[in-house]
This record gives sequence, C-alpha cells and structure tokens, in this order.
Amino acid sequence: MSQTTVELLHAYYDAFNAQDMDTFLSLLTEDVIHDINQGNREVGKATFARFMERMNTNYKETITDIVVMSNPAGDRAAVEFTVLGEYIATDEGLPEANGQTYTLPAGAFFDIRDGKVARVTNYYNLEDWIAQVSA
Repeated sequence: MSQTTVELLHAYYDAFNAQDMDTFLSLLTEDVIHDINQGNREVGKATFARFMERMNTNYKETITDIVVMSNPAGDRAAVEFTVLGEYIATDEGLPEANGQTYTLPAGAFFDIRDGKVARVTNYYNLEDWIAQVSA
C-alpha cells in the first residue's frame, strides 16, 4: 500500500522534528520547488539541503499542532502548524541571536508528485517573529 499525502506530510514534519535530514530530504523530488517566506524561489533538492543546513545552524525548531489537509487526488495539500523555536545563531540581515525563543503560527502549501514533495511554499508573519526575538 502506498503512502497517502497526509502520511507523507506527517513523515516530512516528523523527520524535520527529529533533525533527520536524510529522511527529510528523501521525501523531496530532485527538482523540488521551495518558495521561501517573503523570499526567493529555489529549485532542486541540493539547494533545499543547503537551505536546511543554514536553518539548522541558526535555529532550533519543532513543529507542533500539525493539521494536514489534502485534495481528493492527493496532489495538493495545505498544512497549518505552530513553530516552537530558539534563535541560536544570527542569520544574515536579521536581529542578533542570543537564544531567544519564539512561538509562531505558520502554514505551508504543497504539490505532491509520485509520492514525494514537489513544491513547498511556507508562510508565517516575519514581523511577528522579529518582534518576538527583539523583545
């Protein structure tokens, strides 16, 4: 039996939370599209891996309160969640990091192809995050 889209996306966030980047990246297509919140579009698994390396260097995050919604065909999905994070190293162009914690509501939209993530577009309120780490 093949994995459903809902199961795939729970596995995606489980791997993220476990910091299991091998499993996390294995759930992506080679030509995955990554639309970064208030940023650029990046294409390719290797590019996504570099993005995650930077993220894991600067932030320690856990995704909670995960709700996955999928269309009947299973090729599109939306996920609503909460990010519990710690800002551990200063990210270029952002406030200085000193271990600030944050709680951030967020969402993501996905395209699924051949049982893997082919596109992920993340959304969160950057101004809310900046206010939390600047307080």
